[in-house]
Amino acid sequence: MSVATQSAGKSGVHWWYDKRTRAIILQVVVVTLFIGFVVSIVNNTSTNMEARGLKPGFDFMGQIAGFMPTSPTFNLTNFDVNSSTHGDVFVLGLVNTLLISAIGIVLATILGFVMGVLRLSKNPLINFLASCYVEIMRNIPLLLHIFIWYFAVWLALPELFESVEGKRQLAAFNIFGLDLIYISQRGINYPAAILNAGWQAIPIALGIAIAGIVFLSRWAKKRQDETGETFPVFWTSLGLLIGLPVIAYFIMGGPIDWEIPQAGRFNLRGGATLPGGMMGLLLALVVYTGAFIAENVRSGIQAVSHGQTEAAFALGLRPNITMRKVIIPQAMRVIVPPMTSNYLNLTKNSSLAVAIGYPDLVNIFTGVSLNQTGNAVEIIALTMAVYLTISLSISLFMNWYNKRVALVER
Repeated sequence: MSVATQSAGKSGVHWWYDKRTRAIILQVVVVTLFIGFVVSIVNNTSTNMEARGLKPGFDFMGQIAGFMPTSPTFNLTNFDVNSSTHGDVFVLGLVNTLLISAIGIVLATILGFVMGVLRLSKNPLINFLASCYVEIMRNIPLLLHIFIWYFAVWLALPELFESVEGKRQLAAFNIFGLDLIYISQRGINYPAAILNAGWQAIPIALGIAIAGIVFLSRWAKKRQDETGETFPVFWTSLGLLIGLPVIAYFIMGGPIDWEIPQAGRFNLRGGATLPGGMMGLLLALVVYTGAFIAENVRSGIQAVSHGQTEAAFALGLRPNITMRKVIIPQAMRVIVPPMTSNYLNLTKNSSLAVAIGYPDLVNIFTGVSLNQTGNAVEIIALTMAVYLTISLSISLFMNWYNKRVALVER
């Protein structure tokens, strides 16, 4: 480098060629343009709304809605259709969305892992059936899945009542003939828990059991690493998970009563209900998403070197223990990242509940409340914020878990 170039650089004539300075300037310009764009959109929207006589804001959340769908596990305090507000509708729709998403993620994960392992079975029939499930289910549009599982499968179940010789008789499936659980087109009716004084001890005992299981698992792993001896973690954990809540139940004198569904004139009285719309949507989401998770599991297992399996067999480990203790832990580093996308898709796909009338957030809040109030901007923005928050929460948790299962090089 010449002396002239060095002096020019020191004097700052060629500051634009400094990467750090150029990067800072470009970032400031981009941020300024973005803020200006957002401000322009907000001002333009506010002006148009005022021109049409629409008052921006969330005051409509306190207006009487005049309707209130039900939720399988959630009822608002002092429930009254005539006094329920659009804020109540929002809360109920949010609970229903979280409920279907949480249950769907758990069931789809179980189904996906089972089918992913079965795809690698050496039994040709099992392998063929698992492959057919994956290839067929993931190549059918989800909306068509929902229609099939609800209209062709769930609504093919018997009605709740039928008329026999002019008399109405209960026609729903009576599970095990115990008069406790009934399955019909309307959904699944089951006993509802009535919580009395002292019921809080049961979830506290459950929390203690879960904490004990975590401590036990870590202690058993450390013990095995030091001595080579195994500990029956599964059965011990199962005993803690069931035993402690049961003990708490009897210590508190049985603080939970059960309301049994009984046949009424037009419906079942008492108990709780999982509506048919929820079950049809849940089946569609689980079967559809499970097929994608199964492929992730299969690819993750095949990504593990076959030498690991051979080494485990050489040590005398059985195939099931080899899969559970050797292969799956190493495969998780490949399975988890794409499975995060599957969880996000399942949560967002739950908004298709509007197709069969399940009262999720999009159906009753973005749909009915929007039509009644006309506050489209606020309702759409609030709905987007909810799904964004849920998606980011899932991503944060899965990223944390991904770091936990990632292989650490020494």
